[in-house]
Amino acid sequence: MHSMRLLVLAVCTALTLSACKRVETPAAAAPAAPTAAESSSPATAPAASNPAHDNLNAVAWVQTSVEYKALSEQTYRAAADHLDKALKEKNWDALVPEERGNAATGLKPAVVMDVDETVLDNSPYQARLIRDGVDYDEVTWGQWVAEKKAKPVPGVVDFAKAANAKGVTVLYISNRAEHLKEATLANLKSVGLPVADDSVFLGLGTFVKDCEQNGSEKNCRRKLAGQKYRVLMQFGDQIGDFVQVVSNTRGDRDKLYAEYHDWFGERWWMLPNPTYGSWEPALFNNEWAQPTEARRQAKRDALDYAP
Repeated sequence: MHSMRLLVLAVCTALTLSACKRVETPAAAAPAAPTAAESSSPATAPAASNPAHDNLNAVAWVQTSVEYKALSEQTYRAAADHLDKALKEKNWDALVPEERGNAATGLKPAVVMDVDETVLDNSPYQARLIRDGVDYDEVTWGQWVAEKKAKPVPGVVDFAKAANAKGVTVLYISNRAEHLKEATLANLKSVGLPVADDSVFLGLGTFVKDCEQNGSEKNCRRKLAGQKYRVLMQFGDQIGDFVQVVSNTRGDRDKLYAEYHDWFGERWWMLPNPTYGSWEPALFNNEWAQPTEARRQAKRDALDYAP
């Protein structure tokens, strides 16, 4: 009888494990981007139907970890603690000398803030890409921006309101295209961020006299901000939000950090963003046309392996 029970138990266990075993299926063609109505409800697709995606861990961390919230909150709280000091020191300026084309003394104070992943959290869009097994493209991005559903990054609203109460203008220098300006400003206002007027948004494509913009670099727009304002602080999630990146290589990015590392935590404030950024293409020579596996291999090659 004991032997029979063991045999039955073994058979049941095997059947149970077989039923629970995950079956991998080939990646299907990417579905059409969901409508606003569809995207408002939780995704119900079974996990087994979704292909592997490089961004899964990063987006899960942003959306679920208390560590992400704590990092963002402490960054903005620390910046708020430095604001009075920046206001009192007449020569305090957060623009690098090459981008300060005129004297800052006597100008109105302002802070420059990147928008995406610095002020507005777009992780639901990133999650949508993971769910659908696709990569970023301008069409789906424009659809997301038009929905005006991005929530504020933890801590930013309190900081921006405190700065505004002290007479500091909040400027938004973003690589969102100019045609997304209206939706962006509406989203910023809806979450409680101060928007003095339409001029505080300097999107990609903003014309700056006598300054030639290189791709999506923000140096021209920072120069434009400096013509009217004494920039007390800058906030971003990429090194290019603070200073021009002439050559997007690991070596040149490290040089910029070494040159300006003393500015971080006083004039410059970096927000955590593991989901995307110029750091990634710097690992594969900025060649997005390479096959996915070639880009992944370049990232593997960049790792520092334990012996």
